[in-house]
Amino acid sequence: MLPFLIVGGVGLAVLLISLIVGDIFDHFEIGEGAISGTALGIAAVVFGASGVLTYTSGLDEVWAYVLAAVLAVAAYLLALLLVKRLTKSSDGVPVSTIGLTGVTKSPVSPAGGEVSLDGPHEIERRLAYSDEALPEGVRIRVVEHTGTRVKVVAD
Repeated sequence: MLPFLIVGGVGLAVLLISLIVGDIFDHFEIGEGAISGTALGIAAVVFGASGVLTYTSGLDEVWAYVLAAVLAVAAYLLALLLVKRLTKSSDGVPVSTIGLTGVTKSPVSPAGGEVSLDGPHEIERRLAYSDEALPEGVRIRVVEHTGTRVKVVAD
């Protein structure tokens, strides 16, 4: 039972380090993220916990190791899949707003103004500018996207 406790404790330490400091294996760039400190920590914790539970339930020691290993591999693969999916979803790539339509929420001029766009990711007002002065309430279309500002024309 001691090996399960040791592996589970080491896994918990790796998991905590990965959560606090960041994934410690990202710096090695092994197999394009094939090794994740978070996933390894989860797998080791699952190995330790399932091994202790199986061992104390009265099964043979061999079955405790087999079951713990199978559950640890499954936990690792599931955690790796989730970590990769979360990493891809938070890559910070801005969504292009060119072509979106909306309405001016304040007068818009070359100096600036605010618009509300009709895009699926647009839940707040955006800073906007236009070559010509546009009054509040005018339907607009985005023709240029620069940083957080958009250039608009009357639609």
